[in-house]
Amino acid sequence: MPQDVIALTPQMPDIKTLLAALHAGGPDLRVNQAGGGAVAQLCTDDGKLLVSVEAPRYLQVPGETERLLGLGVQTEGPVWWTEVRATTAVAEARRLAGSVAGRLTTLLGGTTWPPEAAHTDVVTVPATGEVTVPPADVEVLADVDVQTDKSVVVIYDRLVVAATTWMTEAVRRAAQGRRELYIVTSPNTRLSLPTRTVLERIPARWVVRHPENGYYDGLSGAVLRWHDRRFTPAADNGPRIADAFQPPLGKGGDRQLLLSIRTIHPAHEHVILGGALEDAWQTLTGSPPAGWGTAEPINVPWLPWQLTDLARNRARQSQPTWAVAVGTADRPAIAAFRITHTREGVEEHITLALGYAAGERVPIELLPQLAESLAARHNLATMISELRAARADLTTPAHYEPPAIPISLTLGPDTVAELGITHARNALPDHTPTQLGPATHPALHYPLGDGTDPTAWQRLRHINEHLERGSRAAARPS
Repeated sequence: MPQDVIALTPQMPDIKTLLAALHAGGPDLRVNQAGGGAVAQLCTDDGKLLVSVEAPRYLQVPGETERLLGLGVQTEGPVWWTEVRATTAVAEARRLAGSVAGRLTTLLGGTTWPPEAAHTDVVTVPATGEVTVPPADVEVLADVDVQTDKSVVVIYDRLVVAATTWMTEAVRRAAQGRRELYIVTSPNTRLSLPTRTVLERIPARWVVRHPENGYYDGLSGAVLRWHDRRFTPAADNGPRIADAFQPPLGKGGDRQLLLSIRTIHPAHEHVILGGALEDAWQTLTGSPPAGWGTAEPINVPWLPWQLTDLARNRARQSQPTWAVAVGTADRPAIAAFRITHTREGVEEHITLALGYAAGERVPIELLPQLAESLAARHNLATMISELRAARADLTTPAHYEPPAIPISLTLGPDTVAELGITHARNALPDHTPTQLGPATHPALHYPLGDGTDPTAWQRLRHINEHLERGSRAAARPS
Protein backbone atom coordinates (compact mmCIF):
# COMPACT_ATOMS: atom_id res chain seq x y z
CA MET A 1 0.00 0.00 0.00
CA PRO A 2 1.55 3.34 -1.05
CA GLN A 3 2.05 6.28 1.26
CA ASP A 4 0.51 8.82 -1.16
CA VAL A 5 -2.83 8.32 -2.93
CA ILE A 6 -4.21 10.84 -5.43
CA ALA A 7 -7.84 11.20 -6.47
CA LEU A 8 -8.39 12.52 -10.01
CA THR A 9 -12.03 13.56 -10.38
CA PRO A 10 -13.98 15.41 -13.10
CA GLN A 11 -15.96 17.30 -10.45
CA MET A 12 -14.70 19.50 -7.64
CA PRO A 13 -14.80 17.84 -4.20
CA ASP A 14 -17.16 20.09 -2.24
CA ILE A 15 -17.43 20.30 1.54
CA LYS A 16 -20.01 17.49 1.82
CA THR A 17 -17.95 15.15 -0.35
CA LEU A 18 -14.76 15.90 1.57
CA LEU A 19 -16.52 15.30 4.89
CA ALA A 20 -17.80 11.95 3.59
CA ALA A 21 -14.27 11.05 2.55
CA LEU A 22 -12.82 12.11 5.90
CA HIS A 23 -15.24 9.74 7.65
CA ALA A 24 -13.17 6.88 6.27
CA GLY A 25 -11.74 6.43 9.75
CA GLY A 26 -15.08 6.50 11.53
CA PRO A 27 -16.48 9.17 13.86
CA ASP A 28 -13.73 8.98 16.47
CA LEU A 29 -10.99 10.73 14.49
CA ARG A 30 -10.34 14.46 14.77
CA VAL A 31 -10.03 16.85 11.82
CA ASN A 32 -7.45 19.62 12.10
CA GLN A 33 -6.37 22.33 9.67
CA ALA A 34 -2.86 23.25 8.58
CA GLY A 35 -1.18 25.40 5.94
CA GLY A 36 -3.55 28.31 6.49
CA GLY A 37 -6.55 26.06 5.93
CA ALA A 38 -5.18 24.52 2.71
CA VAL A 39 -4.61 21.12 4.34
CA ALA A 40 -7.06 18.98 6.33
CA GLN A 41 -5.52 16.50 8.78
CA LEU A 42 -7.06 13.35 10.21
CA CYS A 43 -5.71 12.67 13.69
CA THR A 44 -6.36 10.22 16.49
CA ASP A 45 -8.02 11.45 19.63
CA ASP A 46 -4.61 11.74 21.30
CA GLY A 47 -3.38 14.03 18.50
CA LYS A 48 -1.32 11.60 16.41
CA LEU A 49 -1.37 12.65 12.73
CA LEU A 50 -2.65 9.95 10.36
CA VAL A 51 -3.52 11.50 6.98
CA SER A 52 -3.17 14.91 5.34
CA VAL A 53 -5.56 15.95 2.56
CA GLU A 54 -4.48 18.90 0.43
CA ALA A 55 -6.95 21.36 -1.04
CA PRO A 56 -8.04 20.12 -4.50
CA ARG A 57 -6.18 21.62 -7.48
CA TYR A 58 -8.00 22.14 -10.79
CA LEU A 59 -5.64 20.98 -13.54
CA GLN A 60 -6.31 22.83 -16.79
CA VAL A 61 -2.93 22.01 -18.35
CA PRO A 62 -2.96 18.84 -20.49
CA GLY A 63 -0.37 16.16 -19.78
CA GLU A 64 0.37 16.96 -16.13
CA THR A 65 -1.03 13.70 -14.73
CA GLU A 66 1.04 11.64 -17.19
CA ARG A 67 4.18 13.71 -16.55
CA LEU A 68 4.11 13.20 -12.79
CA LEU A 69 2.32 9.86 -12.36
CA GLY A 70 3.36 7.91 -15.46
CA LEU A 71 2.16 7.32 -18.99
CA GLY A 72 -0.51 4.87 -17.82
CA VAL A 73 -2.39 7.64 -16.00
CA GLN A 74 -4.43 9.39 -18.66
CA THR A 75 -7.34 11.77 -18.14
CA GLU A 76 -9.71 13.41 -20.60
CA GLY A 77 -10.09 17.13 -20.11
CA PRO A 78 -9.45 19.11 -16.93
CA VAL A 79 -9.52 17.20 -13.63
CA TRP A 80 -9.43 17.95 -9.92
CA TRP A 81 -6.26 16.62 -8.26
CA THR A 82 -6.75 15.83 -4.56
CA GLU A 83 -3.64 14.55 -2.81
CA VAL A 84 -3.90 12.32 0.26
CA ARG A 85 -0.68 11.61 2.19
CA ALA A 86 -0.42 9.02 4.96
CA THR A 87 2.06 9.16 7.80
CA THR A 88 4.52 6.29 7.90
CA ALA A 89 4.37 6.16 11.71
CA VAL A 90 0.99 4.38 11.92
CA ALA A 91 0.36 1.10 10.09
CA GLU A 92 -3.33 1.81 9.44
CA ALA A 93 -2.67 5.25 7.93
CA ARG A 94 -1.94 3.96 4.43
CA ARG A 95 -5.22 2.06 4.20
CA LEU A 96 -6.96 5.12 5.59
CA ALA A 97 -5.47 7.28 2.79
CA GLY A 98 -6.68 4.75 0.23
CA SER A 99 -10.21 4.88 1.68
CA VAL A 100 -10.30 8.71 1.65
CA ALA A 101 -9.28 8.80 -2.04
CA GLY A 102 -11.54 5.87 -2.93
CA ARG A 103 -14.57 7.57 -1.44
CA LEU A 104 -13.88 10.73 -3.44
CA THR A 105 -13.78 8.86 -6.76
CA THR A 106 -16.80 6.73 -5.81
CA LEU A 107 -18.87 9.87 -5.22
CA LEU A 108 -17.46 12.05 -8.02
CA GLY A 109 -16.21 9.61 -10.65
CA GLY A 110 -12.69 9.59 -12.00
CA THR A 111 -9.75 7.46 -10.95
CA THR A 112 -7.07 7.13 -8.30
CA TRP A 113 -3.32 6.76 -8.39
CA PRO A 114 -2.32 4.06 -7.84
CA PRO A 115 -5.62 2.37 -8.73
CA GLU A 116 -5.09 -0.62 -6.44
CA ALA A 117 -4.95 1.65 -3.38
CA ALA A 118 -8.58 2.80 -3.60
CA HIS A 119 -11.34 1.28 -1.47
CA THR A 120 -14.23 2.55 0.65
CA ASP A 121 -13.85 0.48 3.82
CA VAL A 122 -13.94 2.10 7.25
CA VAL A 123 -10.41 1.86 8.68
CA THR A 124 -10.28 1.51 12.44
CA VAL A 125 -7.32 3.26 14.04
CA PRO A 126 -6.46 2.99 17.76
CA ALA A 127 -7.40 6.30 19.34
CA THR A 128 -5.40 6.00 22.54
CA GLY A 129 -2.03 4.82 23.71
CA GLU A 130 1.44 6.21 23.92
CA VAL A 131 2.93 7.91 20.92
CA THR A 132 6.08 5.91 20.32
CA VAL A 133 9.17 7.63 19.00
CA PRO A 134 11.23 5.41 16.70
CA PRO A 135 14.94 5.16 17.42
CA ALA A 136 17.23 7.19 15.18
CA ASP A 137 18.37 4.10 13.34
CA VAL A 138 18.97 3.92 9.62
CA GLU A 139 16.82 0.80 9.16
CA VAL A 140 13.86 2.48 10.86
CA LEU A 141 14.14 5.54 8.63
CA ALA A 142 12.95 3.57 5.63
CA ASP A 143 9.53 3.16 7.23
CA VAL A 144 9.11 6.25 9.39
CA ASP A 145 9.23 9.99 8.69
CA VAL A 146 11.66 11.45 11.19
CA GLN A 147 12.27 14.92 12.58
CA THR A 148 15.26 15.63 14.82
CA ASP A 149 16.88 18.81 16.04
CA LYS A 150 19.19 18.62 13.00
CA SER A 151 17.12 17.14 10.21
CA VAL A 152 13.74 16.50 8.59
CA VAL A 153 13.37 13.15 6.81
CA VAL A 154 10.59 12.70 4.23
CA ILE A 155 9.81 9.28 2.74
CA TYR A 156 8.56 9.28 -0.88
CA ASP A 157 7.26 6.28 -2.80
CA ARG A 158 6.29 7.94 -6.09
CA LEU A 159 7.78 7.56 -9.53
CA VAL A 160 8.59 11.29 -9.65
CA VAL A 161 9.23 13.55 -6.65
CA ALA A 162 7.48 16.75 -7.68
CA ALA A 163 7.61 20.21 -6.09
CA THR A 164 4.09 19.91 -4.73
CA THR A 165 2.53 22.27 -2.21
CA TRP A 166 3.27 19.68 0.49
CA MET A 167 6.91 19.42 -0.60
CA THR A 168 7.50 23.18 -0.74
CA GLU A 169 5.92 23.52 2.71
CA ALA A 170 8.30 20.83 4.04
CA VAL A 171 11.19 22.78 2.51
CA ARG A 172 9.97 25.97 4.17
CA ARG A 173 9.61 24.32 7.59
CA ALA A 174 13.03 22.70 7.40
CA ALA A 175 14.69 26.00 6.44
CA GLN A 176 12.76 27.87 9.11
CA GLY A 177 13.94 25.41 11.77
CA ARG A 178 17.49 25.47 10.39
CA ARG A 179 17.34 21.74 9.75
CA GLU A 180 18.67 19.74 6.82
CA LEU A 181 16.01 18.18 4.61
CA TYR A 182 16.39 14.59 3.41
CA ILE A 183 14.15 13.14 0.68
CA VAL A 184 14.33 9.34 0.99
CA THR A 185 13.28 7.30 -2.06
CA SER A 186 13.83 4.01 -3.86
CA PRO A 187 16.39 3.76 -6.71
CA ASN A 188 13.57 3.87 -9.27
CA THR A 189 12.36 7.32 -8.20
CA ARG A 190 13.33 10.44 -10.15
CA LEU A 191 13.31 14.16 -9.33
CA SER A 192 11.41 16.70 -11.38
CA LEU A 193 13.45 19.71 -12.50
CA PRO A 194 11.62 22.10 -10.10
CA THR A 195 12.31 19.75 -7.17
CA ARG A 196 15.99 19.57 -8.02
CA THR A 197 16.08 23.36 -8.34
CA VAL A 198 14.47 23.78 -4.92
CA LEU A 199 16.79 21.30 -3.21
CA GLU A 200 19.88 23.00 -4.64
CA ARG A 201 18.96 26.25 -2.86
CA ILE A 202 18.80 24.86 0.69
CA PRO A 203 20.71 22.44 2.95
CA ALA A 204 19.12 19.27 1.55
CA ARG A 205 20.04 15.84 0.24
CA TRP A 206 18.34 13.25 -1.93
CA VAL A 207 18.84 9.95 -0.09
CA VAL A 208 18.35 6.77 -2.11
CA ARG A 209 17.79 3.49 -0.31
CA HIS A 210 19.07 0.58 -2.36
CA PRO A 211 18.15 -2.95 -1.19
CA GLU A 212 21.74 -4.14 -1.68
CA ASN A 213 23.88 -0.98 -1.62
CA GLY A 214 22.36 0.72 1.41
CA TYR A 215 21.98 4.50 1.34
CA TYR A 216 23.60 6.87 -1.13
CA ASP A 217 23.20 10.43 -2.42
CA GLY A 218 21.04 10.42 -5.55
CA LEU A 219 22.91 13.35 -7.12
CA SER A 220 26.54 12.67 -6.21
CA GLY A 221 26.51 8.91 -5.56
CA ALA A 222 28.27 9.32 -2.18
CA VAL A 223 27.62 6.42 0.19
CA LEU A 224 25.70 7.72 3.22
CA ARG A 225 25.15 6.64 6.79
CA TRP A 226 22.82 7.84 9.54
CA HIS A 227 24.98 9.37 12.26
CA ASP A 228 24.27 11.90 15.00
CA ARG A 229 20.66 12.42 13.83
CA ARG A 230 21.57 13.23 10.23
CA PHE A 231 22.81 11.63 7.00
CA THR A 232 26.54 12.09 6.36
CA PRO A 233 28.95 10.66 3.75
CA ALA A 234 30.58 7.43 4.84
CA ALA A 235 34.28 8.33 4.71
CA ASP A 236 36.04 5.47 6.48
CA ASN A 237 38.75 5.33 3.81
CA GLY A 238 37.91 8.50 1.93
CA PRO A 239 34.70 9.34 0.04
CA ARG A 240 33.01 6.31 -1.52
CA ILE A 241 30.65 6.15 -4.52
CA ALA A 242 27.86 3.59 -4.45
CA ASP A 243 27.96 0.86 -7.08
CA ALA A 244 24.27 1.52 -7.79
CA PHE A 245 25.14 5.06 -8.92
CA GLN A 246 26.77 3.74 -12.10
CA PRO A 247 24.66 4.48 -15.22
CA PRO A 248 22.71 1.52 -16.60
CA LEU A 249 24.11 -0.32 -19.59
CA GLY A 250 22.51 0.28 -22.95
CA LYS A 251 22.16 2.97 -25.54
CA GLY A 252 21.37 6.50 -24.46
CA GLY A 253 21.23 9.39 -26.83
CA ASP A 254 18.70 11.62 -25.04
CA ARG A 255 19.81 15.22 -24.50
CA GLN A 256 18.72 18.33 -22.65
CA LEU A 257 19.19 21.94 -23.75
CA LEU A 258 19.55 24.13 -20.65
CA LEU A 259 19.24 27.91 -20.51
CA SER A 260 20.03 30.10 -17.50
CA ILE A 261 18.53 33.54 -18.13
CA ARG A 262 18.69 36.62 -15.93
CA THR A 263 16.74 39.76 -16.72
CA ILE A 264 16.52 43.08 -14.85
CA HIS A 265 13.46 45.27 -15.46
CA PRO A 266 12.88 48.83 -14.26
CA ALA A 267 10.55 48.71 -11.25
CA HIS A 268 7.46 50.49 -12.54
CA GLU A 269 3.75 49.68 -12.50
CA HIS A 270 3.54 48.85 -16.21
CA VAL A 271 6.15 46.07 -16.23
CA ILE A 272 4.86 42.66 -17.40
CA LEU A 273 6.94 39.68 -16.31
CA GLY A 274 7.37 36.36 -18.07
CA GLY A 275 8.11 37.88 -21.48
CA ALA A 276 11.68 36.58 -21.64
CA LEU A 277 10.57 33.05 -20.77
CA GLU A 278 7.76 33.15 -23.33
CA ASP A 279 10.12 34.48 -26.02
CA ALA A 280 12.62 31.68 -25.35
CA TRP A 281 9.88 29.05 -25.38
CA GLN A 282 8.38 30.37 -28.62
CA THR A 283 11.76 30.58 -30.37
CA LEU A 284 12.90 27.08 -29.41
CA THR A 285 9.62 25.13 -29.54
CA GLY A 286 7.32 27.13 -31.82
CA SER A 287 4.71 27.74 -29.11
CA PRO A 288 4.44 29.55 -25.74
CA PRO A 289 4.37 27.76 -22.38
CA ALA A 290 1.22 25.71 -21.80
CA GLY A 291 0.78 26.58 -18.13
CA TRP A 292 2.31 27.85 -14.92
CA GLY A 293 1.88 27.62 -11.17
CA THR A 294 3.62 27.99 -7.83
CA ALA A 295 3.78 24.22 -7.27
CA GLU A 296 3.48 20.98 -9.20
CA PRO A 297 1.26 19.77 -10.77
CA ILE A 298 0.91 22.89 -12.93
CA ASN A 299 -2.74 23.82 -12.89
CA VAL A 300 -3.45 27.06 -14.82
CA PRO A 301 -2.87 28.20 -18.43
CA TRP A 302 0.06 30.49 -19.18
CA LEU A 303 -0.98 34.10 -18.52
CA PRO A 304 1.93 36.53 -17.91
CA TRP A 305 -0.30 39.20 -16.36
CA GLN A 306 -1.39 36.74 -13.64
CA LEU A 307 2.26 35.95 -12.91
CA THR A 308 2.98 39.69 -12.73
CA ASP A 309 0.10 40.29 -10.31
CA LEU A 310 1.34 37.51 -8.03
CA ALA A 311 4.91 38.84 -8.06
CA ARG A 312 3.67 42.37 -7.35
CA ASN A 313 1.55 41.22 -4.40
CA ARG A 314 4.41 39.18 -2.94
CA ALA A 315 6.80 42.09 -3.41
CA ARG A 316 4.49 44.22 -1.24
CA GLN A 317 5.08 41.62 1.49
CA SER A 318 8.87 41.76 0.84
CA GLN A 319 8.82 38.18 -0.45
CA PRO A 320 10.24 36.71 -3.67
CA THR A 321 8.10 34.73 -6.12
CA TRP A 322 9.02 31.18 -7.14
CA ALA A 323 7.07 29.53 -9.96
CA VAL A 324 7.15 26.77 -12.56
CA ALA A 325 6.08 26.70 -16.23
CA VAL A 326 5.53 23.65 -18.46
CA GLY A 327 5.09 23.06 -22.16
CA THR A 328 2.92 20.80 -24.27
CA ALA A 329 3.17 17.02 -24.09
CA ASP A 330 4.73 16.72 -27.56
CA ARG A 331 7.80 18.82 -26.65
CA PRO A 332 9.22 18.23 -23.15
CA ALA A 333 10.01 21.65 -21.69
CA ILE A 334 9.90 22.96 -18.14
CA ALA A 335 11.19 26.05 -16.35
CA ALA A 336 11.67 27.07 -12.75
CA PHE A 337 12.04 30.78 -12.16
CA ARG A 338 12.45 33.18 -9.28
CA ILE A 339 11.40 36.84 -9.24
CA THR A 340 12.92 39.28 -6.75
CA HIS A 341 13.00 43.03 -6.19
CA THR A 342 16.53 44.39 -5.80
CA ARG A 343 18.23 47.77 -5.92
CA GLU A 344 18.73 47.27 -9.67
CA GLY A 345 15.02 46.61 -10.34
CA VAL A 346 12.81 43.54 -10.80
CA GLU A 347 15.00 40.51 -11.49
CA GLU A 348 13.94 37.25 -13.14
CA HIS A 349 16.21 34.22 -12.68
CA ILE A 350 15.07 31.54 -15.13
CA THR A 351 16.21 27.93 -15.54
CA LEU A 352 14.68 26.50 -18.72
CA ALA A 353 15.20 22.89 -19.84
CA LEU A 354 14.09 21.30 -23.12
CA GLY A 355 14.29 17.56 -23.80
CA TYR A 356 15.26 15.82 -27.05
CA ALA A 357 15.07 12.08 -27.72
CA ALA A 358 17.88 10.21 -29.45
CA GLY A 359 18.09 11.28 -33.08
CA GLU A 360 16.22 14.57 -32.59
CA ARG A 361 17.97 17.77 -33.65
CA VAL A 362 18.72 20.29 -30.93
CA PRO A 363 18.16 23.82 -32.41
CA ILE A 364 21.30 25.47 -31.05
CA GLU A 365 21.51 27.57 -34.24
CA LEU A 366 18.56 29.60 -32.90
CA LEU A 367 20.42 30.74 -29.77
CA PRO A 368 21.98 33.91 -31.31
CA GLN A 369 18.54 34.94 -32.59
CA LEU A 370 17.05 34.35 -29.15
CA ALA A 371 19.86 36.26 -27.46
CA GLU A 372 19.28 39.27 -29.74
CA SER A 373 15.53 39.24 -29.05
CA LEU A 374 15.99 38.99 -25.27
CA ALA A 375 18.53 41.82 -25.30
CA ALA A 376 16.33 44.08 -27.43
CA ARG A 377 12.93 43.39 -25.86
CA HIS A 378 13.30 41.88 -22.39
CA ASN A 379 16.14 43.65 -20.53
CA LEU A 380 18.53 40.70 -20.70
CA ALA A 381 21.42 40.80 -18.22
CA THR A 382 23.01 37.39 -18.91
CA MET A 383 22.20 34.10 -20.61
CA ILE A 384 24.20 30.86 -20.53
CA SER A 385 23.21 27.91 -22.72
CA GLU A 386 24.40 24.34 -22.15
CA LEU A 387 23.84 20.86 -23.58
CA ARG A 388 23.94 17.62 -21.62
CA ALA A 389 23.38 13.92 -22.18
CA ALA A 390 20.35 13.29 -19.97
CA ARG A 391 16.77 12.07 -20.03
CA ALA A 392 14.49 13.71 -22.59
CA ASP A 393 11.63 13.74 -20.04
CA LEU A 394 13.72 16.23 -17.99
CA THR A 395 13.64 14.21 -14.77
CA THR A 396 16.78 13.35 -12.78
CA PRO A 397 17.42 9.64 -12.11
CA ALA A 398 19.34 8.22 -9.15
CA HIS A 399 22.44 7.39 -11.19
CA TYR A 400 25.34 9.24 -12.78
CA GLU A 401 24.69 11.62 -15.67
CA PRO A 402 27.52 13.58 -17.32
CA PRO A 403 27.70 17.31 -16.59
CA ALA A 404 26.38 19.86 -19.04
CA ILE A 405 28.77 21.47 -21.55
CA PRO A 406 28.49 25.22 -22.35
CA ILE A 407 27.35 26.34 -25.80
CA SER A 408 27.28 30.11 -25.48
CA LEU A 409 27.28 33.11 -23.16
CA THR A 410 25.40 36.35 -23.79
CA LEU A 411 25.88 39.62 -21.92
CA GLY A 412 23.03 42.13 -22.13
CA PRO A 413 23.55 45.76 -23.16
CA ASP A 414 23.60 47.22 -19.64
CA THR A 415 25.99 44.49 -18.47
CA VAL A 416 28.35 45.23 -21.37
CA ALA A 417 28.19 48.97 -20.67
CA GLU A 418 28.98 48.41 -17.00
CA LEU A 419 32.01 46.23 -17.85
CA GLY A 420 33.18 48.46 -20.68
CA ILE A 421 32.67 47.52 -24.32
CA THR A 422 36.38 47.25 -25.16
CA HIS A 423 37.17 45.12 -22.12
CA ALA A 424 34.18 42.85 -22.75
CA ARG A 425 35.04 42.41 -26.44
CA ASN A 426 38.53 41.17 -25.57
CA ALA A 427 37.39 38.56 -23.05
CA LEU A 428 38.34 35.56 -25.20
CA PRO A 429 41.67 35.56 -27.09
CA ASP A 430 41.36 34.88 -30.83
CA HIS A 431 37.56 34.86 -30.58
CA THR A 432 35.54 37.99 -31.28
CA PRO A 433 32.02 37.92 -29.78
CA THR A 434 29.02 38.67 -31.96
CA GLN A 435 27.66 42.17 -31.44
CA LEU A 436 23.88 42.26 -31.07
CA GLY A 437 21.81 45.41 -31.36
CA PRO A 438 22.91 49.01 -31.92
CA ALA A 439 26.61 49.84 -31.87
CA THR A 440 25.99 52.55 -29.26
CA HIS A 441 24.53 50.11 -26.74
CA PRO A 442 25.23 46.52 -27.87
CA ALA A 443 24.85 43.11 -26.28
CA LEU A 444 27.66 40.58 -26.83
CA HIS A 445 27.18 36.90 -27.68
CA TYR A 446 30.13 34.53 -27.13
CA PRO A 447 29.91 31.16 -28.96
CA LEU A 448 31.75 28.54 -26.88
CA GLY A 449 31.11 25.27 -28.75
CA ASP A 450 28.45 22.87 -29.96
CA GLY A 451 27.80 21.27 -26.57
CA THR A 452 30.06 18.26 -27.17
CA ASP A 453 33.54 19.72 -26.50
CA PRO A 454 34.44 19.89 -22.76
CA THR A 455 37.09 22.55 -23.49
CA ALA A 456 34.17 24.99 -23.69
CA TRP A 457 34.36 25.08 -19.90
CA GLN A 458 37.89 26.51 -20.16
CA ARG A 459 36.65 29.23 -22.52
CA LEU A 460 33.80 30.13 -20.17
CA ARG A 461 36.14 30.26 -17.16
CA HIS A 462 38.57 32.45 -19.10
CA ILE A 463 35.77 34.90 -19.95
CA ASN A 464 34.57 35.02 -16.33
CA GLU A 465 38.08 35.62 -14.98
CA HIS A 466 38.74 38.33 -17.57
CA LEU A 467 35.47 40.13 -16.79
CA GLU A 468 35.98 39.83 -13.02
CA ARG A 469 39.44 41.41 -13.32
CA GLY A 470 37.89 44.32 -15.18
CA SER A 471 35.17 44.70 -12.56
CA ARG A 472 37.72 44.75 -9.72
CA ALA A 473 39.86 47.31 -11.55
CA ALA A 474 36.85 49.55 -12.17
CA ALA A 475 35.89 49.33 -8.49
CA ARG A 476 39.29 50.51 -7.20
CA PRO A 477 39.40 54.17 -6.11
CA SER A 478 41.45 56.38 -8.41
